[in-house]
Amino acid sequence: MTTIHNLGFPRIGARRELKFALESYWKGESSLDELKALGADLRQRHWNQQAGLDLAPVGDFSFYDQVLDMSFALGNLPERVRDFHGDALDNYFRVARGRSARTAEAHAGCCGGVAAGEMTKWFDTNYHYIVPEFTADTEFRLDASRLLGELAEAQAQGVKAKPVIIGPLTYLAIGKAKDDSDKLALLPRLLPTYARLLDTLAEQGVEWVQIDEPLLVTELDADWRHAFNTAYHELKGSRIKLLLATYFGQLQENQYLAANLPVAGLHIDAINGRDDVGPILNLLPSSKVLSLGVINGRNIWKTDLTAVLDWLEPLAQRLGERLWIAPSCSLLHVPVDLASEAQLDAEVKSWLAFALQKLDELKVLGTALREGREAVREVLAANQAALSARRASPRVTQPAVQAAVARIDAHLGLRESRYARRAPKQAEWLKLPTFPTTTIGSFPQTAEIRQARSDFKAGRLDAAGYRTAMQDEIARSVREQEALGLDVLVHGEAERNDMVEYFGEQLDGYAFSQFGWVQSYGSRCVKPPILFGDISRPRPMTVEWITYAQSLTAKPMKGMLTGPVTILNWSFVRDDQPRSASCRQLALAIRQEVLDLEKAGIRVIQIDEAALREGLPLRKAQWKDYLDWAVESFRIAANGVRDETQIHTHMCYSEFNDIIASIADMDADVITIETSRSDMELLDAFDDFQYPNEIGPGVYDIHSPNIPTEAHIVELMKKAAERIPAERLWVNPDCGLKTRQWAEVIPALTHMVAAARTLRAAA
Repeated sequence: MTTIHNLGFPRIGARRELKFALESYWKGESSLDELKALGADLRQRHWNQQAGLDLAPVGDFSFYDQVLDMSFALGNLPERVRDFHGDALDNYFRVARGRSARTAEAHAGCCGGVAAGEMTKWFDTNYHYIVPEFTADTEFRLDASRLLGELAEAQAQGVKAKPVIIGPLTYLAIGKAKDDSDKLALLPRLLPTYARLLDTLAEQGVEWVQIDEPLLVTELDADWRHAFNTAYHELKGSRIKLLLATYFGQLQENQYLAANLPVAGLHIDAINGRDDVGPILNLLPSSKVLSLGVINGRNIWKTDLTAVLDWLEPLAQRLGERLWIAPSCSLLHVPVDLASEAQLDAEVKSWLAFALQKLDELKVLGTALREGREAVREVLAANQAALSARRASPRVTQPAVQAAVARIDAHLGLRESRYARRAPKQAEWLKLPTFPTTTIGSFPQTAEIRQARSDFKAGRLDAAGYRTAMQDEIARSVREQEALGLDVLVHGEAERNDMVEYFGEQLDGYAFSQFGWVQSYGSRCVKPPILFGDISRPRPMTVEWITYAQSLTAKPMKGMLTGPVTILNWSFVRDDQPRSASCRQLALAIRQEVLDLEKAGIRVIQIDEAALREGLPLRKAQWKDYLDWAVESFRIAANGVRDETQIHTHMCYSEFNDIIASIADMDADVITIETSRSDMELLDAFDDFQYPNEIGPGVYDIHSPNIPTEAHIVELMKKAAERIPAERLWVNPDCGLKTRQWAEVIPALTHMVAAARTLRAAA
């Protein structure tokens, strides 16, 4: 009989309960006990929602990040927080965000604010994790208290529990050696801790443990392949059955390795790695379970259940009880419940499935495999009707948009002149000092802003009242920036709910959920818009707000846009055409906005491509195709302007040193990047690559409430000036300031402006 199971469930709650509880605790408005109780309530609720599964995950819940959870379970704490007293969860938050709750800072003399851990993207998702830190001397010491506590809760609830842990090779690979030592050299020290963890779980009556090794879908050299064999041969002595889970891509040349590791079962992503299944069937020993991820855990479209059954039924006959089915990966990457959506476009809603609906799809497949299709005949018919309606909908295809994309040629992505000729013209127009200062676009989304937006949506505030409220907030942002002495200003983005959703709401081809939230990191959630059809821009989207802000100051005002690649990568994207086709449609829409801003007199325009690297395939062999169309899309969006107009772009929290040549090919006049958490490490790329244009290395971490000192910023900029000529350097935060409070922003920017003046004086 086919086993149905899940790899992970969204932890934030259907109404973002975890987000609000975390932020309440950090502000000192609630207690640690209340936070922990909320966590327990959410876990109980989520296990109840997975009650129809044969096995449900335990340990997938996290108060911030599952990688950070693993670091604490392994006793791998950064030296700067070791031996702090107080509750372990407060220490955990210090690593995650630099400090814990205000109430916990009664211990500030010994264990207050510290440097937050570095944060980067989890493989090719928009989920961020706290990077494990290693040195040659790193030791590991098991602390299974969190996982054991959650396991006890699950067992008391009658959950058929399958603990989930990150595998040792993936854990080492995604971490960073702070002293440039060999991470693999730590494996002999790490494995005994894993062995003790597995033995501890076995003592609690656990039969199966899911051990996640997504590293297996990447290109591995001989040392890492050997390390996999070493690790799992050492762990095979455990009394527990291991389900080795891979996801996000294809095994390809790692098929033999994965199939022959000494584990009881193997999970593969049959959405992205369908081509792996045939070879794996021939390689997998007859004693092993094969788990197939047949429901897409990364997107929200209904599964073609009939097509999946056509494919699965012969496999079920061949494998019998050895066949397990599941989503392709953890459901962390999709919203919780489509049933919550009372306002979502009804036609589009009928095409969708969120986490709970995906589990329902999984159960339908399981029933069909066990009892035959007749047992689910009506459900299959309804599923086919929805899929047919989507294919036939006239809202999906716009002939005019398709024709415009067909007319794209190389000329569309070219500036009038090369950077060397553009730069003097821009300098003459802008008249900026050396080390010019700016911000990345957004200022705090205050309670007043959120209330005005809520009132407007609810009809309690009319359009004129809303416009006035937003103009007041824009005016405040301009006043504050002028008082600070910033050189290039921004309007603050008061009117924007989100840097992607805001644009999606004004483009044809998008739909929007009310509760479709997905965790990005910690308490930060995003609500990706739903790209269901061909994209067009019916009217200007930002011009009114930007020109209003410019009217309030004589200083240059940046027009703020989100780039086509980022809009694409941070949306739930239609699956009925190549992503590149949707991206080119978005590029044409953003190009129209850029040209309208220029026509309105805006001479500095920032087109954020925060997610450019995020879209990279996990295998380098597939990078070129993606980068070709992604860079082309940016250039189409940006490059219709005159030489005098300065184009900026921004990228955040990703390792992009290995694609620096492609970033240079974007040909933005100025690029701003995150470098603060990594201590300018991201600038190592410029040791060997002569970046041709201007660059603003982010000099303070906006994701932490910590306020940088002037001296710290000066030090970071001096490091930057060792790689990049000072005359091409900008001074800016590493990201937008939307999530911070004005009380944090003002002193931080004061120090930043002071640092720039110090640098100018020393030049």
